Amino acid sequence: MRILKWDGHTHTRYCYHGSGAPEEQYIDRAVQLGFERYTLSEHPPLPQGWVADSDLFRELAMPESELPAYIEYARQMKRLYEGKIEITVGLELDHLPGQHSYTERLVDEWQNTLEDVVYSVHYLPGIGGIRCIDFTSDDFQTGLLAYYGSMETVIEEYYNQVEEAIEWAARLPMRKRLGHINLIEKFRQALPEFDDSLMERRLRGIIPKLSRSGVGIDVNTAGTRVATCGKPYVPEWFLSECLKQGIPCVYGSDAHKPEHVGTGWDWFEAQLSASR
Repeated sequence: MRILKWDGHTHTRYCYHGSGAPEEQYIDRAVQLGFERYTLSEHPPLPQGWVADSDLFRELAMPESELPAYIEYARQMKRLYEGKIEITVGLELDHLPGQHSYTERLVDEWQNTLEDVVYSVHYLPGIGGIRCIDFTSDDFQTGLLAYYGSMETVIEEYYNQVEEAIEWAARLPMRKRLGHINLIEKFRQALPEFDDSLMERRLRGIIPKLSRSGVGIDVNTAGTRVATCGKPYVPEWFLSECLKQGIPCVYGSDAHKPEHVGTGWDWFEAQLSASR
């Protein structure tokens, strides 16, 4: 079966912790690399004060006033590259514990425009309120590890939120997939050790939930660019099992700079070939 060359998770100049490069630099690289479909999946706004650190809050996502401009920017790219590459308009929605009504409002407003949603768990309750799991390893230790008491307890809570995210995302009317399912490993080499069997147990329990839900997987390779991770955020065995179950598995570079586009595609393609 032919593989559609599709980058399903990318960012734009509307990302405040990414590059200010014009979108054409990202998409031109995708065209040069032979991609046929390219999803713009920017971080949408967050509820005011979602995290206590105001400087960090400003870096996490665009202000709500910019969302219409981003949507129009994505539509503009779709028109500009018509006939060269398929551009799809999307967002990387956040799973917001206790604030689902905020996300519901965004979806209600834009559901007729959005073609793709990557639905991601970036946040857990921690010391002082909500904490990012992927900010810095020091912040993880002081804000999460100190709160939960052990890596095992943090990981259990993370996958509890992942399971809730799958249930929530299943209701979305557009094409959807769960973002970087093992993002919890981003700082693994800088944090206390834990047994892989814990993650494997939780991931094996998640596969049937994905199969029933219609929610796909963002096969996110950004972890290969992170020194404390060094591998994709989807284990090879997990990807293989998802493919056997018919769960949609979409490559995602999670590009925050033009040079990130295409990172790890060869690995992804090899996994697909090995699973046939």
